[in-house]
Amino acid sequence: MTQLNPSLSDEQKRVLFEKGTEQPGTGALLAESRSGMYTCANCGAELFMSSAKYISATPGLVGWPSFAEAAQNDALMLTPDDSLGMARTEVTCANCGVHLGHLFTGVDDHPSGNHYCINSCALGFSPEKG
Repeated sequence: MTQLNPSLSDEQKRVLFEKGTEQPGTGALLAESRSGMYTCANCGAELFMSSAKYISATPGLVGWPSFAEAAQNDALMLTPDDSLGMARTEVTCANCGVHLGHLFTGVDDHPSGNHYCINSCALGFSPEKG
């Protein structure tokens, strides 16, 4: 069983442990533009570098932080998810296993074709020291 960070809010627990989704456009990190590292809100594992973040224009995917790639190849676990009647790929933290969001491939809003659509409340942020 995944260890629960006791400082998580009820909304974070719902998203991380019950595979929920936060309301689009409500996340505190959606507009974050500083350089730094996005981490797992539960365990603190490094997940995404700020340089991989971008603003999506894809309908249905706007309103959550978007990333083109993980900080490290082994930072995330990807699992097929056919819930809600659609084929998606669930993204979880490889360290603690909590739900972060979904990966959509073949999306044309980034040259990589990858769109990691991640719940803001599933993330922490450590600004680059400078």
